Parts: sequence; C-alpha cells; structure tokens
Amino acid sequence: MELASKETKAIGSRDASENYFQAYHHATWFVSNAKQAALFFNFCLGFEQIAYKGLETGSKRYSSHVVKNGDVIFEFVSPIANLKEDTSEEYLVSKIHDFIRTHGDGVKDIAFTVSDVTAVFERAVRGGATSISTPHIETDENGSVKMATIQVFDDLWHTLVEYINYQGPFLPHYASLKDVPYSARYISTCIETFPPVRLAVIDHCVQNEDWNKLEPSCDIYEKIFGFHKFWSVDEKDVSTEYSALRSIVMASGNEKIKMPMNEPAKGICKSQIEEFLEFYNGPGVQHIAVLTYDIVTTVRNMRLRGVEFVPTPNLYYESILPRLLRTGLSLEEDISQLQELGILIDFDEKGYLLQIFTKPLTDRPTFFLEIIQRHNHNGFGKGNFKALFETLEEEQRRRGTLLKN
Repeated sequence: MELASKETKAIGSRDASENYFQAYHHATWFVSNAKQAALFFNFCLGFEQIAYKGLETGSKRYSSHVVKNGDVIFEFVSPIANLKEDTSEEYLVSKIHDFIRTHGDGVKDIAFTVSDVTAVFERAVRGGATSISTPHIETDENGSVKMATIQVFDDLWHTLVEYINYQGPFLPHYASLKDVPYSARYISTCIETFPPVRLAVIDHCVQNEDWNKLEPSCDIYEKIFGFHKFWSVDEKDVSTEYSALRSIVMASGNEKIKMPMNEPAKGICKSQIEEFLEFYNGPGVQHIAVLTYDIVTTVRNMRLRGVEFVPTPNLYYESILPRLLRTGLSLEEDISQLQELGILIDFDEKGYLLQIFTKPLTDRPTFFLEIIQRHNHNGFGKGNFKALFETLEEEQRRRGTLLKN
C-alpha cells in the first residue's frame, strides 16, 4: 500500500468525472474468521470461492477469501498475526483489528470499477476524501490493474479499480481457485448438489448515518464523486406508530452506482436505524441489495439452504391485492408464491419491483442482505416501507430493543 500523496491536480468537469464510474467491483468485509464467513456465503447463499490469499500464498499477516455469484463479488478479510514491522501490510492488519473491535464483522470497503482511477482519486481528495493508497499499478501473471483507495467518512473506504489488461479471477496477487487450499475446492464441488442460487449484480449499497448527518453525508458524495440525488423519502413517507427514518439515494452520473443513505427520525421508540447505530457502534453499511432475475426461485432455494428472511404478515397481501387490481398492473409472477415466500411488491403505473430482506447475518442486529428483482421500476420500495418497518419492529421487540426514547 503506497503512501498517500499530499498534492492533487485539477481534473475535468463535473459531468466528465461522473461518467468515470462503470459498476460495483466488489465489497470487502473485515471479519474475525474469513474462512467461516466465506463458507456461509457458499453454503447458504450459493456463492463460489474464486480467489484466496493466506499463509499458503505467502500472506503472513492476513487472509482473504473471495466469493462470487453472477457478477456479485464479496471479499472476506481476517487478521492472522500482528507482526511488529513498519509495513503497509501491518498498517492494514491494525485497521482490521480496530474495525472488528469497534463494529464486529462488517463491510469496510465498497469498490468501484472506473475508467480513470487517477482522475476520480484526485477529484475525491480535492473534495475532502482521505487518501488511503494513491493510484498505483498492481501486476501478476494475469495482467495489470490500476488501483487507489480513499476514505469518505466514518470507517468506510472506496477502492477504485481500473482494468488495464487483467484477465485473472479477482485482482493481482490472489491465488485462483485451482491454487486455493484443497478443502475449498472440495467444498465448491460438494455444494454443486445444492439447489442453485443465481444472482446478477449489486443493485445498491445502503449506509446508516447518525442523527442530522444525512444531508452532510450526501454533500460529501457530491463533492468527492460528483454523485447526484436520485431519490428520497422522509418521515412522512416512512413512519409507523413507533419509529421513522429519512433516506436519500446518491447516484453516479450514469446511475450505475446507487448509494442510499439513511438517518433516524423522531419516533416514540428506537428505530431499526438507531438499533444499528447502537450495536455497530457508529455509522456504516447496513445492507447490500443484490439483483436477481428470478426472485421466486432464488428465495425458495436460499430458504432450502438455510437463509432466514424477515417474515411478511398475510395482512400485507390482503391490502395490496385491491391496489394492484385498481392499477390494472399484471404481475409475471404468481402472487400466491410471493405470499408463500414473503416477497414484497412495490409498483407504479410503469412497472414493479419485488424485494425481500434477510434477517441479520450475524448475532449483532446490523448487516443484512436484500434480494431484489426489477420490472421496469427504478425505485427502492417506498410503498413497502411502512409494512417493512412494522415487521422489523416486531423483530426488535423479540430482541428487546424496541425501547422508548
């Protein structure tokens, strides 16, 4: 990891910088046991291990297990040892320890594929981002990529990835599947007998911010990346008898990258946003939404593999059916199957989306996944927020965290 540069150069116009963003590249978790975390995603969520870094590959300070489903790539990183040497790897290990001590297992880095790392990095630093690693080229036998990493605020990093001629499975200096420990290859073969889970891409990544931090956080994304406000709701749209939130979605110019930001709003009881902030010990990534083209089969097979989803009461479907009939909107899916699986429906005159949320993936009620399918609908389930909040409040009640403010 190179030292951060203290100088930046001016780059082109705001519109030009916005168009540098191409896609999500991957998300990196800092976790206490990367091997076990990767195995959970392989067994329960249908991912496949594609790359590895650890003792067997010469990485003596930390290990990394990389899994993939469709174009959704997650990396799990754990410390192996604290070696007291003044190296970039020791710096990373100290950051992993600090993160886990503060937050538990969680998402540290949301990485983007961009067309010009240097331009995006320089604009970001000029806009107030902290440089973690300056633009540099990484090369191995599979080719080269240019990379840089910045910190926006709190404990979140964004790594920028620009492909030069790289043809490997993940990034340079990671062992491919054929080179990973035998156990991982054996497990990959075993899970081929499980019902398949087919995901497509990361749809959006959601961050929870502290009280009155929503607008300033959105302003930062506008300054450093040129993102714009794509969608928003407030406590008038998202509230129940007990809790409420505000949310703004920030998006890149081409809208390939969408980053919703939430903050709590005043309510009688602590909302799920406040619960997250308490157990995560600060702001951070609350969930990642992954797109599928067959949500019914995806959710059914995830359930068979052991994934737990937030339940949806039957009353929800009793209320939504008359609204669907009034609009004349026709669903391609069988609504009885959606009800059986607890999949939520949001719609307007142009189309609809289907979505469902897993229960927290760790004992801390922090990170979860959203499974989403879109039919000509670019929203985020505004029509489902009240029903979802009421269901989440019931989960909070079971955990003993739906407490009065």
